Amino acid sequence: MSTQNETATRVRPQQKGGAIRSLLVHVEPGAESRARLLAAASLAQKLDATLIGVGAEMIQTAGVTDPFGVLGAEWVVELQKLVVDDLARAEAAFRAETAGLKTEWLSLETYPGPAVARLARGADLVIAGGAASSFTDDFRVAHTAELVVQCGRPVLVVPSEGGRLRAEAVVVAWKDTREARRAVADALPFLQSAEEVMVQAVCAKEVVADAEVQTASVVAYLQRHGVVARARVSVGSADDAVGELIATARLIDADLIVAGGYGHSRMGEWVFGGVTRSLLRQPNLFVLLSH
Repeated sequence: MSTQNETATRVRPQQKGGAIRSLLVHVEPGAESRARLLAAASLAQKLDATLIGVGAEMIQTAGVTDPFGVLGAEWVVELQKLVVDDLARAEAAFRAETAGLKTEWLSLETYPGPAVARLARGADLVIAGGAASSFTDDFRVAHTAELVVQCGRPVLVVPSEGGRLRAEAVVVAWKDTREARRAVADALPFLQSAEEVMVQAVCAKEVVADAEVQTASVVAYLQRHGVVARARVSVGSADDAVGELIATARLIDADLIVAGGYGHSRMGEWVFGGVTRSLLRQPNLFVLLSH
């Protein structure tokens, strides 16, 4: 970072809270999803929202058959029992952690990623993350990247270390793209409730003036929705962007970064760009992504 420009524009919020009335979270048995589930339950309580839990798992039959089909049939039965048991344990974990909340539970024997993406039609916000990113079992895991690009809803990514979202201060990662514009609109319920919002752009020196115009426009938009907001423009490369966003988050004690989710498909897998990927690896920050 070589230079910074910050414009401060503050108004008192005209409204608090917002339109988030239902949250959707995928629940796996065991410890894999506990951080995600606890964060979802805490947020549902805070927002007085309905928490929809989804248990989804599918048997993996590849490689369990023999030439005569006998061993394969036996293994399919055992795997089916395992899936049923896993779904029952997932529901039990969900019920235990959400006692006293408004909840719904859905149990499906299918691929979890596509199932959660479809069920997002009935939710305002999808809760993801809260687990090690190295776990890649498509038969048991709803991958964050897949949810961001397929569910058509904002996705709140819980940090790997878990935690409870305060969202008293929020950083908006600004880039003049469709994804960032949608993220700002999707995040309005959080931004309206925050005490401070910083719209942060990181750009080359020669486009600082353009970035200042853009961030000022975003601040004006937020003001019209009762958001206390400031704009901050930092000079730096794409490699500096995440460091700048984290520095700004620390500066205002923010635990939430709002950003566009940028990715592309490669061999049937969605791959995030460097900034988005790096944001998801922050152990102490929640990230709200829209695609």
